[in-house]
Amino acid sequence: MIDVRCICAIGQRGQLGLNGHLPWEGNTDPLFVEDVTRFFALTMGHVLIAGPKTVASVPEFAFKDRTIDVIRSHEDPEAVLKRYPGRRIFVGGGIAVWNVYARYIQHWDVTRLPYDGEADRWFDPAWLVGGPLRAG
Repeated sequence: MIDVRCICAIGQRGQLGLNGHLPWEGNTDPLFVEDVTRFFALTMGHVLIAGPKTVASVPEFAFKDRTIDVIRSHEDPEAVLKRYPGRRIFVGGGIAVWNVYARYIQHWDVTRLPYDGEADRWFDPAWLVGGPLRAG
């Protein structure tokens, strides 16, 4: 079985995104900084697959110590996952990616951050059981 995991952070009410970015992006509160640090520590040495917008937000240093694959909606998810036999694969998002890959993810690592502001994208609890509940 392929080791497929998801790693993400959500706000207090499940907020995921705002205007194409993380709603708390740039927040220097130690809890937010710690979450970003943890993301890079957990994915180090592994594969990170994500959509183009998510990959565009990954800092340059992160490309040196993990395999990062930009995936497209037209790609067959099973074919993408088979590119990395024996490797741990993290599905980094965004919403369109999780809608497709949720059924393959065995482990969800979700951090709930102390953010309770605006959002236009939300975590879908149906992903936890393998499918999307609502459109992005």
